[in-house]
Amino acid sequence: MHSPTTDSPPGCAVDLRSVVEAALARSPSLAGRNLRFEVHEDGVVLRGIVRSYYHKQLVQESLKAISSLPRIRNEIEVISV
Repeated sequence: MHSPTTDSPPGCAVDLRSVVEAALARSPSLAGRNLRFEVHEDGVVLRGIVRSYYHKQLVQESLKAISSLPRIRNEIEVISV
């Protein structure tokens, strides 16, 4: 399950958090991943851990269709077990 953080500055649109959360939830490949995101004025920061670079890229790609999202900073770690 995605656990979004709400570390965003006052005045940042709640709608953007909802849109990002919905975009991540739509991807069945990301279900059960320990992913977090922070919404800032200049975009979204992705954090968490996945097992492959494919999944890291998949998370980022799932957000690219959001037109109101100016920037995506992908800080997700890849840890192979």
